[in-house]
Amino acid sequence: MKNRKKSILLFFLDIILINLSYLLALYLRFDGNIEIKYLTVYMDNTLMLTVIKLVAFYYFKLYRSVWRYASVGELINIIAACIMANAGALSYLFIRQAHLPRSVYIIATMIDIIFIGGTRFSIRALRRIKNGSIVPTRNGYRKIMIIGGGDAGAMVIREYNNHTQLNSKPVVIVDDDEKKQGQIIRGVPVLGKREEIPRLAEEMGIDEIVIAIPSAGRKDIRDIVDVCRKTKCKLKILPGMYELIDGQVSIKKIRDVQIEDLLGREEIRLNVDEISTYLKDKVVLVTGGGGSIGSELCRQIARFKPKELIILDIYENNAYDIQNELLMNYKDLNLKVVIASIRDKKRIERIMKEEKPHVIFHAAAHKHVPLMENCPGEAIKNNVFGTLNLAQLADKYGVKRFVMISTDKAVNPTNVMGASKRICEMIIQSINEISNTEFVAVRFGNVLGSNGSVIPLFKKQIEEGGPVTVTHPEVVRYFMTIPEAVRLVIQAGAMAKGGEIFILDMGEPVKIIDLAKELIRLSGFEPNADIPIKIIGLRPGEKLFEELLLDEEGISQTEHDKIFIGKPTFFDYKLLLKSIDSLKEVIKNGNEEDIKSYLETIVPTYRKDDTIHNENISLNTNLNIQARH
Repeated sequence: MKNRKKSILLFFLDIILINLSYLLALYLRFDGNIEIKYLTVYMDNTLMLTVIKLVAFYYFKLYRSVWRYASVGELINIIAACIMANAGALSYLFIRQAHLPRSVYIIATMIDIIFIGGTRFSIRALRRIKNGSIVPTRNGYRKIMIIGGGDAGAMVIREYNNHTQLNSKPVVIVDDDEKKQGQIIRGVPVLGKREEIPRLAEEMGIDEIVIAIPSAGRKDIRDIVDVCRKTKCKLKILPGMYELIDGQVSIKKIRDVQIEDLLGREEIRLNVDEISTYLKDKVVLVTGGGGSIGSELCRQIARFKPKELIILDIYENNAYDIQNELLMNYKDLNLKVVIASIRDKKRIERIMKEEKPHVIFHAAAHKHVPLMENCPGEAIKNNVFGTLNLAQLADKYGVKRFVMISTDKAVNPTNVMGASKRICEMIIQSINEISNTEFVAVRFGNVLGSNGSVIPLFKKQIEEGGPVTVTHPEVVRYFMTIPEAVRLVIQAGAMAKGGEIFILDMGEPVKIIDLAKELIRLSGFEPNADIPIKIIGLRPGEKLFEELLLDEEGISQTEHDKIFIGKPTFFDYKLLLKSIDSLKEVIKNGNEEDIKSYLETIVPTYRKDDTIHNENISLNTNLNIQARH
């Protein structure tokens, strides 16, 4: 209501200013001696000239902008509106054969810009005066250091200046560009390079440092964070460009530095045309759509404008959350949420028959290694039998493409979860040989921050004051961020011809103990001084390090430098079905040890209770070695 009153006030003020600009233009043109014939032309057409200009201003949204945050973009909009308004007025008078001197139109346009722009920008100036932000006092506000003197840094400064209620003020910029040294950006001086951060922070009494370089690589971010740690300042960051989907910088997007900022890799480039071909205007089903991987799949698929996106999940709370998020961010998305279990073949068949999906992303799975070690039957029922249900129905109902999410734990598995996912890969590869559906699997390691991953556990332990528990000082894992993993899954799906196991380049493995130390430091504490780290020993079925490739699979490159293909190794679908039927009987009549023993007959590389202690860990796996050739 308050904004509407302001718009109405501006509307009536514009009526006065529009007419005043014409009178003033005539006055200036004739040095105060306005000819009667021109004054008559103006008076006869005042109403229409006013209406034309007001319509132009409305078209350019001059009554809808929030002028207290007005910037260069709004100024350009005002100039365009005034030019178009006067062009419209000139056209109208030309049609009426009612002429004014040409210079009057030019002068009137310039006066319109001054009047219309002046009223709008005075709103911003009055607000800043009211809040005392034009001449701030030396005390009473938090001093901010901005790292990065580019467009993003300038926008961050603008945001802080516009949000004076935050009681924060940028006072210095740090940038490695020699040309920017000594320059002033939005009233803030550039006074040094990154190595001078500790000195400048101490000399200027900096309270908070904001890294505002969205295009920076992870290595650069890590290096900057290492320098900033030498100060006692709170550290924040503007996310990378892949998170700034609309390219807009706002205070809300400035956040604490997260482990993903340091361990993630460079932004993944997607072949948008290739992806659009198999997702746009298609019915896409995501199983486990409420989970960490599944929900991110839904977010990214929604961007490609599917005909319908179906979220299938057994857990209604997660499905409800992602449903609300997607409907808020994608107003035109045709979204359907289905609560169902992939174990229930009749229910899944009814869904497939009704919805007729073109593409299925299968992310539903039990994945907690220790829990599945204790409940092997449940792991098999969900992961193996559920995947088989989906695969058979995808074949029956003519799904074009089926993409299953797999894991590095499926390679030479030492736990039930990994063995179950290896069987899922075998299902995908063997059924592909007899089906028109293109079945593929995408195999990758741990994702940062996913449900059940080590990151949330460490954060919770840090919040409780420790200790942070690590199973072994030498245990290492591959990590990538959830958005990165999902982008590669979607890209791999576009490359699918059927039968492939796509293997994602996970980069360099990370020691879990180093990860724990990094999280403790990001939380503002010192490892083993403020927060202790406790070694608790490897859990049942846990490896010291994970592998991405079976020895017999080999590897070949794809057109994408982060995606590789392991050659198919299993084709006998009928034999696999017999083994799975026997496995059902073992689950029904046997005990946990019987289940684990029978898994060894289906997955020859599975070794139950074989915890690997390899003191000579090679950080260059088969994938990394062969990918470089």
